[in-house]
Amino acid sequence: MDFINNVFDVLLNIDQHLNLLIINYQFWTYLILFIIIFAETGFVVTPFLPGDPLLFAAGALIAGGGTGLNIYLLALILFVAAVAGNQVNYSLGHYLGPKVFKPENKFLKFSYYHKTQAFFAKHGGKSVVLSRFFPVLRTFVPFVAGVIKMPFYKYSYYNITGGFLWIIGFLMLGYIFGNLPFVKENFSWVILIISIFTTLPPVIGALYSKYSPKKAIIQS
Repeated sequence: MDFINNVFDVLLNIDQHLNLLIINYQFWTYLILFIIIFAETGFVVTPFLPGDPLLFAAGALIAGGGTGLNIYLLALILFVAAVAGNQVNYSLGHYLGPKVFKPENKFLKFSYYHKTQAFFAKHGGKSVVLSRFFPVLRTFVPFVAGVIKMPFYKYSYYNITGGFLWIIGFLMLGYIFGNLPFVKENFSWVILIISIFTTLPPVIGALYSKYSPKKAIIQS
């Protein structure tokens, strides 16, 4: 039980353990970070992995020196992981289809399918790109894009675009600002703010949708 608790502690707080991870695994850190980013974006059941804080922390630690990691090589590896993960997620949704959405399913309700289908019809590729910057959405949107049979080449274009902006954006934010005195002295708070800032919009949207029946009727 202690081992399982430790594993979940590392997964849910990977940004805090990243420095120790680099010290212990050195070059293999590239592979470990690849797996984490791939899993978060590639499987609907792993939206809890900390993508945004992880990227920021990685950029900041590399900028500080002494990690032995190369920021450009890491950016390339994680970009591939992000694109490949979303592509797998899309393929799973395309293969399984709308049959996974059921009225009794609290997570994949059939009503969500119709609403998301209308959302994609209206916003198209923009939704794929924007979802990259919000936890849970970046895990769920690719799956739904596959379910509604969004054209493969169109999806792939926006998948690559969103993956590039997300990986480069957060890595470079950490690389540029992570070693500023204020950020270094309040690093835990900065990570917390990033997590809240990226998580809050989807939560507000979900609450607004739940407690605004008239709006939900109009969109359905």
